Amino acid sequence: MRHAVILAHPRRASFCGAVARTCAKTLKSMGHSVVTRDLYAIGFDPCLRAEELPTTRGHAPRADVVAERAKLARCDSFIFIYPFWFNAPPAILKGYVDRVFSLGFGYRPALGGTAGLLIGRSLMSVSTSGAPEDWVEATGALGSLEQTFDRHVAAVTGLDVRGHLHLGSVVPGMTKAVGETLLGQVDQALREKFAPLS
Repeated sequence: MRHAVILAHPRRASFCGAVARTCAKTLKSMGHSVVTRDLYAIGFDPCLRAEELPTTRGHAPRADVVAERAKLARCDSFIFIYPFWFNAPPAILKGYVDRVFSLGFGYRPALGGTAGLLIGRSLMSVSTSGAPEDWVEATGALGSLEQTFDRHVAAVTGLDVRGHLHLGSVVPGMTKAVGETLLGQVDQALREKFAPLS
């Protein structure tokens, strides 16, 4: 399998960055291939421009979107990695979905609406927050996000949701042992969701 690990955090040395590196390392150790897209590092523009919107004359994605879609074209799985900001993904990730997973890549026009173009592929998310994991669960923040983001993206594009791992109490200065435990959860989740190829 070929996975796209899509990181949405402005600090390369962040815990989310460590999650992305763990994902890549674990999947490669299982015989999978990985394409990592660090959205801040590549300077991805999340703003959908008026000229990108579909019209009766057609649809013309900008050059950066065409290039990004080419990098993702052969991926079987998409793994979003991001922090909770106001209980939602960072704007750069929402903009990435708006622009890259839109018409022509994620879906096409169909009678009565649209039809997904990513059927047979999967979506998994790993999110982090400073709030404790049980608080995020108890307040309904995680469930709401899964419904409005993960499941909605999947419903439009045809992706199969493989799960959403949320890691809470991720704070500056957390101990190395806590960080390693959380990264161990990432490793375990991937091994449960994807079969080894070697």
